[in-house]
Amino acid sequence: EELFEAYGIRYLTASRIAEMGFTANTLLDMKEEELDDMMNSLSHIFRWDLLVGERYGIKAAIRAERRRLLEADDRRHHLHSTDHALLDALSHQGLSEEQVVQHSEKDQLGRAGSGDTAGTSWGAQQQRKKHRHRHHITAMKGAATEEDEEDEEEVEEMRRQREHPFIVTEPGEVARGKKNGLDYLFHLYDQCRDFLLQVQSLAKERGEKCPTKVTNQVFRYAKKAGASYINKPKMRHYVHCYALHCLDEHASNALRKSFKERGENVGAWRQACYHPLVTIAGRRAGWDIDAIFNAHPRLCIWYVPTKLRQLCHAHRHSSASAASSASTSTSAPTAHHLELP
Repeated sequence: EELFEAYGIRYLTASRIAEMGFTANTLLDMKEEELDDMMNSLSHIFRWDLLVGERYGIKAAIRAERRRLLEADDRRHHLHSTDHALLDALSHQGLSEEQVVQHSEKDQLGRAGSGDTAGTSWGAQQQRKKHRHRHHITAMKGAATEEDEEDEEEVEEMRRQREHPFIVTEPGEVARGKKNGLDYLFHLYDQCRDFLLQVQSLAKERGEKCPTKVTNQVFRYAKKAGASYINKPKMRHYVHCYALHCLDEHASNALRKSFKERGENVGAWRQACYHPLVTIAGRRAGWDIDAIFNAHPRLCIWYVPTKLRQLCHAHRHSSASAASSASTSTSAPTAHHLELP
């Protein structure tokens, strides 16, 4: 959803692409011809009429994401090489970083003013070329946006996180130690809703585009407001658990109690929350989990997790195939004989 968010792609179109098994990384690695085949398959398999703007928007979004990833790699490579160069200069000359930079600039200005190109070393020429190229890239592309930097920080934080920050607790139970309980986890989702309302009111006052779901803009606003404990990886990781809590609180509490009694960790509890949600989706809306999320006042602001949508899609197909096979086996052809007088 975030890949196509700013390119006019309908939410159901992105959902159909995800149901076909395509991920953002898969789309980024595909060629133009393969993208055309994917969109044609989407039209044939799901009978989905793609708008003309959506066809161009899909390709434009993929090209923009590729450029962003390349720019991020260039920035990391530049920072890495610059740090190494400064450390090397400091270790060999014993100067401060500011003195090294000033000495390099004075040396370049002196060589440019003297006009003695014969005495210029090949290494200095390469340094000047890199310096000019770096300024040109900065002028053309601009500095890194806050959203890119925050996404990188969140990815690094998710990689560093080696264990779950929560423990399984019963309703009303206060967690002990450094980890928080599940009541606190569900409270974070209510806080995100409050932050979304604040972002929406500010956007309306400024006449800007108003977000309808919890996006990066909401997470940035929460961080600026001092709620740095609210971040996208953590909140997206447990969305389906919060959905079960909202849709069937009795079943959610019973599941928490049973896992607490068995001493299970929060990872096992998180996986167990998928099955009751699939059952609810099959009983209420024919496994249309998106319709259930959109109809609930507290869930409509959250994106449906991809795994949950895939599970519902698989159960819908399996039930449809089972029903068709049962109908064909029960209905046997009957022959009607006419008796002549």
